[in-house]
Amino acid sequence: MSAALAPIEAWFAQQGWTPMAFQRQCWQAYLAGDSGLLQVPTGSGKTYAAVMGPIAEMLAAEPFPPALPEPATPPKVQRQDAETKPRRKAGRSATPSRSMRLLVITPLRALSRDLALAIEQPIAAMGWPLRVAIRNGDTSTHERSKQLRTPPEILITTPESLSVLLANAKAPELFAQLQAVVLDEWHELMGSKRGTQTELCLSWLRRHRPQLRTWAISATIGNLDEAARAALGLPAAPRIITADIQRATAIRSLLPDTIDGFPWGGHLGLRMYEELVAGLEPGVSTLLFTNTRNQAERWHQCLRFACPEMEDGLALHHSAIDRAEREAIEARVKAGELRWVVCTSSLDLGVDFQPVERVVQIGSAKNLARLLQRAGRSAHCPGGTSQVLFMPTNALELLEVSAMRRGLENGLVEHRRPPQLPLDVLLQHLTSLACGAGFQPEEELATVRRCWSFRHLSEAQWQWCLDFLEHGGQCLTAYPRYRKLVRCRLHDDEPPAPGEPWRFRVLDKTIARLHRFNIGTITADRSVTVRFVRGAVIGHVEEAFIGRLKPGDVFFFAGRQLEFVRLREMTAQVKATSKKSSTVPAWAGGQMALSDLLSSHLRQEVDRCARALDGEATLDTPELQALEPLLQRQANLSGLPRSDQLLVELCRSREGSHLFVYPFEGRFVHEGIGFLWAWRLARQKASTITVSVNDYGFELLAPKTYPFEELLDLHGDDLLDLSNLESDLQQALNFSELCRRRFRAIAQVSGLISQAMPGQNKTGGQLQISAALLFDVFQKHEPGSLLLEQAQREVLEEQLEAQRLQAALERMASCTWRVERIARPGPLAFPLLVERLNSRLSNESLLDRVQRLINEAQRAEAL
Repeated sequence: MSAALAPIEAWFAQQGWTPMAFQRQCWQAYLAGDSGLLQVPTGSGKTYAAVMGPIAEMLAAEPFPPALPEPATPPKVQRQDAETKPRRKAGRSATPSRSMRLLVITPLRALSRDLALAIEQPIAAMGWPLRVAIRNGDTSTHERSKQLRTPPEILITTPESLSVLLANAKAPELFAQLQAVVLDEWHELMGSKRGTQTELCLSWLRRHRPQLRTWAISATIGNLDEAARAALGLPAAPRIITADIQRATAIRSLLPDTIDGFPWGGHLGLRMYEELVAGLEPGVSTLLFTNTRNQAERWHQCLRFACPEMEDGLALHHSAIDRAEREAIEARVKAGELRWVVCTSSLDLGVDFQPVERVVQIGSAKNLARLLQRAGRSAHCPGGTSQVLFMPTNALELLEVSAMRRGLENGLVEHRRPPQLPLDVLLQHLTSLACGAGFQPEEELATVRRCWSFRHLSEAQWQWCLDFLEHGGQCLTAYPRYRKLVRCRLHDDEPPAPGEPWRFRVLDKTIARLHRFNIGTITADRSVTVRFVRGAVIGHVEEAFIGRLKPGDVFFFAGRQLEFVRLREMTAQVKATSKKSSTVPAWAGGQMALSDLLSSHLRQEVDRCARALDGEATLDTPELQALEPLLQRQANLSGLPRSDQLLVELCRSREGSHLFVYPFEGRFVHEGIGFLWAWRLARQKASTITVSVNDYGFELLAPKTYPFEELLDLHGDDLLDLSNLESDLQQALNFSELCRRRFRAIAQVSGLISQAMPGQNKTGGQLQISAALLFDVFQKHEPGSLLLEQAQREVLEEQLEAQRLQAALERMASCTWRVERIARPGPLAFPLLVERLNSRLSNESLLDRVQRLINEAQRAEAL
């Protein structure tokens, strides 16, 4: 054992623990100068594996007092100036080091508090002369200034707050002694622009600290090598450490007594609330995960109604609820005071809830990694078995959970891909550096190219970015606010002489202040604060929802019945009421689609069902056995496709001519294929064709006389043609409008428009107008703008998943087409009818319309 690790081993022994093999391996790798990625299951001790190596190095570098007796009560992290900060302990050095040595980057503020508690525990118990601090959006201005004057040895922060630090002129001095960076929950960051933002910040830190070591922590990711390279940058050779720790996940599905042949989306869930309540135990601490905030609100309301005795033991947690209330809920869960919490992805990540014994997943998680992550919230300790109770909201979701069960048994987890060349993030990063100490273009280009996401950045693209920031590009040069960068001498802000070395800086204080205020890559729609008329903030909802309310309207939010009073300065004032209402806010971006990995397993599951009905296999999971009546009805009316078949159904009704297709590729892929087929069919015979999609297939609805069958016979191969795929998609989908919407987010990140200004709030409408105006200006005067090109690329790659769509078309082309002419929609088709009804304006409720369809189908079957 290394002598440097003696203090760490001593603390573990004091706790009665024995370090696990992967923990010691990680410590020794760090002390040997290595960087890398650590992947072990949730709740196995990843945090101590990552941070104890750097702490051991810090302790070896300066004297520290002998261990103190273990305190009678667990140490606590004190709240001071809106930030978690440890209390000074007896025996601590009177003059602590004033340089930052370890930087911990985490995606969530809630994780910052847990990490601070975990790291402070050994520091306080052993009297080590180290200080821990948190810096994020909740940290007060006073505390931030103090951190700059006397930096803590260990700083826990978020990607956004790290970028703000780099936008400070003192950044080189602040990080001058930095030895290590730990990236917590890297799998969550790397698949988004927040991960790219982190990559750029780390590349800058590595240039200033060439010996800097980086360790990424991940629990659920399939492409380990790529994840490690994204975390470490180029040309590093990452060290990947894993552990053969089997974290068991026990899944039990709540199965309905009967499943009818009309499995429309969402109805089965609330109808089964009695079964869910029967499956819950008041004494068992449980997290109930939903996929959307709207669902969470409705289920919390349902459980309050069904279990009034749980009023004090039931809570609601999602990101739209005020931070103070969320923190109070988290604290009560940890203390064991709350037994049931209805939540969303706001509690997905590594918040340590050791009292939680069970997880309920309401509706399909759509993703194996997400299910594993949520399952890991229960039995959050080494050797624990995660208990997951699955409650379907749609009968067909039982197919998905059966596919998940097999996927988990095979140890499969989805890959996450870092964005490639997101120039809006690069523009923001360069502006941040120029607001700080400035940068020299040649030196910074080499630094940026060491980022995995920018390894293919060309000289022309780099020069375009510099010209855009210095002059406003080709069409914004007349506006001073877009001319952000100024050439200055290396050691002052005077213009350089010809041939003299120079750097880029932002000298306009208004531009710098506005930029720092808007740093970040999260571009959610404008929110309205919800506050009691005379009282506290409750949370926030989207502006579009509040815009539909009139004074006196009642809605359900954050577990409360609220009456809308008035809207003032982007604050909705409300009061508590006893009036009943079923209105619940809906937030954008809540739809999830099947991952490509789960889609593949789902097709295998459907193939297994088809073979079982033909007597060639067995329905060997509880979910498939419960689905047998529905599967049999589908087989009788139409059929179930084998893995080498594509099921196509043709049907006529009084609505028109229907074409149902079932690739089982996920909602977003089906949206692209559905519109592509509609456009290609209309090109052969003009007509108005309506498209509806879900995770299993898509429906095309045309007038009654439309000859779907004839066109499939004549042009079926053309529907799967790949030769002009991108251009056909652009014409089929009103591509310009999709790019316009995507450009709004790109414009916000790049600094073309501002989400907010100090002392001034912009509405979502104002933001949209600004982005739309700039989009039109670029299209007319600079059609080659790289930001327009990025908007097009993101629509194709992220929104339409073009690569996955192309692979789906190739697979469909290799399949045998099984065309079934059906008298009426079957179990697979019925949910697609409901998807279309749900998007149609009508005085009739969705429930009434669906029930009418069911009655009509039942009458037709009886004839």
